[in-house]
Amino acid sequence: MSFQSLGLSKALLKAINNQGYTAPSPIQEKAIPLILKGKDILASAQTGTGKTAGFTLPMLQRLSQGQSQKRRKVRALIITPTRELAAQVHANVKSYSEFLNIQSTVIFGGVNQRPQVATLKRGVDVLIATPGRLLDLQNQGFLSLSNVEILVLDEADRMLDMGFLRDIKRIISLLPSKTQNLLFSATFSKDIKKLATEFLYQPAIVEVSPENSTVDKINQKIYRVAKDKKTGLIIKLISEGNWKQVLVFTRTKHGANRLCKKMISAGISAAAIHGNKTQGARTKALAGFKSNSIRVLVATDIAARGLDIPLLPHVINFEIPNISEDYVHRIGRTGRAGASGEALSLVSADETSYLKSIEKLVGIKIPTEVIEGFEPDPNASTEPLKRGQRQGKNNSRHKKKSSNNHTKRTNTKSSNRNNNRR
Repeated sequence: MSFQSLGLSKALLKAINNQGYTAPSPIQEKAIPLILKGKDILASAQTGTGKTAGFTLPMLQRLSQGQSQKRRKVRALIITPTRELAAQVHANVKSYSEFLNIQSTVIFGGVNQRPQVATLKRGVDVLIATPGRLLDLQNQGFLSLSNVEILVLDEADRMLDMGFLRDIKRIISLLPSKTQNLLFSATFSKDIKKLATEFLYQPAIVEVSPENSTVDKINQKIYRVAKDKKTGLIIKLISEGNWKQVLVFTRTKHGANRLCKKMISAGISAAAIHGNKTQGARTKALAGFKSNSIRVLVATDIAARGLDIPLLPHVINFEIPNISEDYVHRIGRTGRAGASGEALSLVSADETSYLKSIEKLVGIKIPTEVIEGFEPDPNASTEPLKRGQRQGKNNSRHKKKSSNNHTKRTNTKSSNRNNNRR
């Protein structure tokens, strides 16, 4: 099938050709004709499947065929969970609307709002935004959503994970009663289905398997290792393999910072990217990674959402995720566009149950290896650690000490509050 057979305009076909694309992906084949007909969509598609073009191209065509306004007003709204994904979607919208009379912009937090407000005042047709900054500027009276014709929720599952449900409902309440609504999610969880029933009207269901998660394209491997030896092992693998462009996933922001510092101390150029970093720092880290001046990018799942890094050779799970679908999303960063890729996971005893869930989801027993000097601890518990819990023999003593410290801190805080009242 060709893009032309999907019913797209000459201006869009020209823009697609300029981007070097020749044939639509499965999600594009299924979604584009339905969106062109004005249908609401509930789509299951992950990053790497071509979903952004799947909703951007028909959206732009419908806007270009609509009535032109003397003053541009927001007619299409795309909500994304992260700044990186918002910026990437905006780049795609700009590329595909190159030969159309359509203006777009992106707004997100972490940067000065003045330039964003100035662009909005000049008028835009398509607005890409993260929920927080969108509602902030709307509350300040800098933008109106009363003219929106098309709403896109991109990576809706991630937005719910990040606690944006209330913001999403607030945004929907600010829209006209009749809009075309498109919801894209990596999974159809109960919460996603509930959200869909609340604002989608007789939606067409579109499901595709992510091309970038097929096992034959990605060499997956598990290294069983003691928890306290993970840092040494990952440094050994990257150094001895002389790997470039390695994307490493940690479960927490603090964990990303710690690992990044230890890699730099070991002579490996690295940068961390997560929600506590400023937008400038995140942009600089990503640019350095893409240009190969930084060998390792250490990221949390949320920060990595929407990162556009083509032909990434290595992904390492420093800690495997407790949500199995996130594993598929992580390793899908490699093995793209038909290229081979490598996805390695360092698994300690307390992550055993997570690994079983992942293997059940991907449908294979992932090859496992143990490296001499980095063997797993035979005495370690296979129970998942709770937040704040340490692994080892001193757990009970640590808990007791921690409890005493908490009591002291609570008493101190209470005393301080009383002093402040006086």
